Amino acid sequence: MRFTVAWTRSRPGTVVHVRISVIGCGYLGAVHAASMAKLGHDVVAVDVDPGKIERLAAGEAPFFEPGLPEILTEALASGRIRFTTDMSEVAGARVHFVAVGTPQGPTGAADLKYVDAAVASLTEHLSAGEFVVGKSTVPVGTAARLAADVSAAVPGATLVWNPEFLREGFAVQDTIAPDRLVYGVPAGPEGDAAVAALDEVYAVALAEDTPRLVVDLATAELVKVSANAFLATKISFINAMAEIAEVVGADVTALADAIGHDARIGRKFLNAGLGFGGGCLPKDIRAFQARATELGVGESLAFLADIDAINLRRRAHVVDLAAQALGGDVTGKRVAVLGLAFKPNSDDVRDSPSLDIAARLHEQGAVVAAYDPEATGTARRLHPELHYVESATEALTGADIVLVLTEWNEFRELDAATVAAAVATPVVIDGRNCLDRDAWRAAGFAYHGMGR
Repeated sequence: MRFTVAWTRSRPGTVVHVRISVIGCGYLGAVHAASMAKLGHDVVAVDVDPGKIERLAAGEAPFFEPGLPEILTEALASGRIRFTTDMSEVAGARVHFVAVGTPQGPTGAADLKYVDAAVASLTEHLSAGEFVVGKSTVPVGTAARLAADVSAAVPGATLVWNPEFLREGFAVQDTIAPDRLVYGVPAGPEGDAAVAALDEVYAVALAEDTPRLVVDLATAELVKVSANAFLATKISFINAMAEIAEVVGADVTALADAIGHDARIGRKFLNAGLGFGGGCLPKDIRAFQARATELGVGESLAFLADIDAINLRRRAHVVDLAAQALGGDVTGKRVAVLGLAFKPNSDDVRDSPSLDIAARLHEQGAVVAAYDPEATGTARRLHPELHYVESATEALTGADIVLVLTEWNEFRELDAATVAAAVATPVVIDGRNCLDRDAWRAAGFAYHGMGR
């Protein structure tokens, strides 16, 4: 077959129902399974965690993601989805999505044990003519290895790769109406059949002229990690500019606006702040570096080590800035930390800069009062030593300094004068440059932004 970029449209009125299995019910898998059911497919979702399966089967999302509870409830009521710990129930599905985690290993490389185990277990219930579709982010070369394993175990079954491009907080939207679809398939008739099967799965998106790229397996694997490496580079670049702006007295926000008007650069992901976190960007750039080294081309991605270092440096900078604002020592000072998730509209605290900063301040003797609209529970499991409060008002009352570390709308919309009346000392660090600087200064605050 010829690898192409294609824009296709389903026939008007055509509704295709595909029997689908989804292996893994974590963030990616649960969203994908519920979204596939929303699109009208019949879905069985499998996970080894009985507690997670029980919650999902009861219509309870095990994590915070806007829109997921609604489509999950709808899918369960329609009977188009079921959750199980029994892998044998995937038998008879035509398309099997593998959506398990690939956590960072001790060397920085991706740990593939869950992917390998999922595919090995799946092949026991696979039949010829069915398709195993990888969604997990894996090192390049993984798909070719697994494809050989699947073909050897079940002749006539085909493995392909279909990377995800989800944004936490918008994952349902990004699954149902993606900005592009990438199919990594083998050449020849098997690849043609795989493309046809995936076109049926994504018929609704394709009917809306969603770009569809058909590529080889290796390219499909590289697409996701390359995208994340680029986004991480862009974020760290503007944070490096923030470091310079702070020294020379420039405003990095105005700088980003100016260069963002250049169509070759663009304004998105040029917001200086604490840097990136979460379960994708930090893990993926480290795994990408590790894989490049294994392939003997480590120098090609050596720059990612600097990207990582810039990102981590921003966290230390905020801690140092808080200490300076408090006279050089945070010991015994009450610090209001607003935001713990790595980004708004999520309860994800994996590699969260916000939570890391709160923990560092606690270690240095500060009395931290931490609040997040959704992430308190996940943060508490990771850092039980911190003091968590139930509202922004409780965190702010009597605070010697306020740190806004996640740009939830709740924090953007705080009334500076009201906050000034609640705190002990009007000092604020705007870790995401999301506050109205002039309004907070007018309310009497010593305002500290990032690169401003």
